[in-house]
Amino acid sequence: MTLPVERIAQIERRHAQLAHDMGNPALPADQFVALSKDYAELTPLVEAAQAWRALLATRDELQAIPASDEMHALAQEELAEITARLPGAERALALKLLPRDAADDRSAVLEIRAGTGGDEAALFAGDLARMYERYAANHGWRWEILSANASDLGGFKEIVASVAGAGVFARLKFESGVHRVQRVPATEAGGRIHTSAATVAVLPEAEDVDVAIDDKDLRIDVFRASGAGGQHVNTTDSAVRITHLPSGIVVAVQDERSQHKNKAKALKLLRTRLFDAERERLSATRSADRKAMVGSGDRSERIRTYNFPQGRVTDHRINLTLHRLPEIIDGSGLDELVGALIAEDEAARLASLG
Repeated sequence: MTLPVERIAQIERRHAQLAHDMGNPALPADQFVALSKDYAELTPLVEAAQAWRALLATRDELQAIPASDEMHALAQEELAEITARLPGAERALALKLLPRDAADDRSAVLEIRAGTGGDEAALFAGDLARMYERYAANHGWRWEILSANASDLGGFKEIVASVAGAGVFARLKFESGVHRVQRVPATEAGGRIHTSAATVAVLPEAEDVDVAIDDKDLRIDVFRASGAGGQHVNTTDSAVRITHLPSGIVVAVQDERSQHKNKAKALKLLRTRLFDAERERLSATRSADRKAMVGSGDRSERIRTYNFPQGRVTDHRINLTLHRLPEIIDGSGLDELVGALIAEDEAARLASLG
């Protein structure tokens, strides 16, 4: 791997200059905050460069020890260890040089919709929602349902949840797409295997500063909630539907008893969908970047099959099959799939650099 040494040196000089400027006692507070942010973003790359250079320096010192030196044998052992560590250090540094998705550090909004398969598809959508909820809990993330449309048998025709925490989008973004299940439905008396599907969309959660929403662009309707929900259902106009007139995007939330809380959730969801629409528009102009990533980002793409009779899960994008379906659907084994997808994406983007 050939690293861009001059570019790395430029970043290191920039990092040192930022540290110098931040030490100025006369620096205004707002400028200090801005510089601190830039400094923090560059620090992981600079640390990776320092680690790589330290290995190179040690390697050169060990190689310079002559065969006649009594320390030569020990030096050769250490040299072999250093040589083995260098490719990993180079790869770690190269990864830090890759353009980052600015949304990777954000929380995410997870949308799951039952697809083909009727009641069984809704049950599968419920299984996926529980899988992601447990996965979120395992990582210490906060799971909050923004909107849900339950099915009669306990699944979901649609569920939208906020997953809050650091780096949520980076770990979940490759979950977007069509998930397929093959199993004998609980509703099937004949024991035949059915194929059903659900669509997952993972959107980076928008912040207030990301999307400016003008009140005059909104039509807000209130109505009585329907479905399961207790005594308040059909007694108060607590449900909220917001239509963003310029884009035609419609969101509806009815899970809370309070109209105010439902409106706040609906605005949060609307802001996230508008932010995602803008990201999609921009990414369409960078098609070359998309080709280097796992999948196409198309949410209509079939990405994964959960085969219950055989106890396996197959991710079709990276041709990975794991015979650990119970652990994966429970959320505890999902990290292996997520990690493989992230590694494949990194490898593809590193290859595109060279």
